[in-house]
Amino acid sequence: MFNGLGLPALLAIFATCAGVIWIAGVKLADTTDILSSRLHLGKALGGIIVLAVATNLPEVAITISAALAGNLGVAVGNILGGIAIQTVALVAMDIAMKEKVPLTYRAASLTLVVEAVLVMVVLIVSIMATQLPGTLIAARLTPGAVLIAVLWVIGVWLSSQASKGLPWHDTSGTAPDGQEEPKGHSQAKKDDASEQQGESTVRVALVFGAAALATLAAGVLLERSGDAIAQQIGLSGVLFGATVLAAATSLPELSTGITSVRMKDYQLAVSDIFGGNAFLPVLFLVAVVISGKAVLPDAQASDIYLAGLGVLLTCVYAAGLIFRPKWQVWRMGVDSFAVLTLYALGVGGLFAISTGHGG
Repeated sequence: MFNGLGLPALLAIFATCAGVIWIAGVKLADTTDILSSRLHLGKALGGIIVLAVATNLPEVAITISAALAGNLGVAVGNILGGIAIQTVALVAMDIAMKEKVPLTYRAASLTLVVEAVLVMVVLIVSIMATQLPGTLIAARLTPGAVLIAVLWVIGVWLSSQASKGLPWHDTSGTAPDGQEEPKGHSQAKKDDASEQQGESTVRVALVFGAAALATLAAGVLLERSGDAIAQQIGLSGVLFGATVLAAATSLPELSTGITSVRMKDYQLAVSDIFGGNAFLPVLFLVAVVISGKAVLPDAQASDIYLAGLGVLLTCVYAAGLIFRPKWQVWRMGVDSFAVLTLYALGVGGLFAISTGHGG
């Protein structure tokens, strides 16, 4: 589609698509919050699944587009790289809080730890599935991709159950001196503001639909133009997908997450990141069904490396939610500082692998 275009034109298209994803993605997230509040989807299993898909439409579009084009390296790199970079988005949210304690201190709850464990589970299964033979495929399905999807549904159900209460001394599973209002209060406030402006549910749903279509279209063009840019500058598809492309598709999560923490809905901000990260590996199933190929057994060393990096970064924040450190470094929690440092080192290692210097 873009093979005949020069690099400046491709960069302009990529930047425009990233801008559309930013604007439409924020609208999508806001309308999703309003519809979640009005339709009482927040704690329902089906609602959580719908919200996970809606907030990850850019990644859905890129996976479908890349699978149709047979460019599975970009799809895999975007999925696994997206998990790492969206986890780093919590660092920006931590800084944006402008408080004397870190994000994990305020957001600490056992439900979020359950969500973090789910992210680690689907990533570990993804790594294990890379070792299965590529011939292990039937009816356009592979055991690894199917198991990831099944585990994700089970994990989401467990998370939904945890949000209703846990058999602990404090049944809410929420730490003392955390956020003052319950998780999701910002959704209700957005709904109230929408109602005060006279926006009907039908109108909100129409905006949601338009934003979803714009996000899907921009996601496809972002993947195609990004692939052409990577080829022209000599960057591997997985490296481009794991860094530049993943960063572009993470812009809406970053914006809405900062909005949530400034509305003091810290748990929702962290939950949105973990929820999105847990859903992303489910897209491997989509890629397998569309391409008819066993995606994970063909994973490169860099793909497995990225999955490990995602697990590592999630572990740090899970520990932060449990231990709740108050120590801050440059206006961020010590756990966020550790995540930022590990991510920088991780990207350096990814470059080494991709350029053939990693052994």
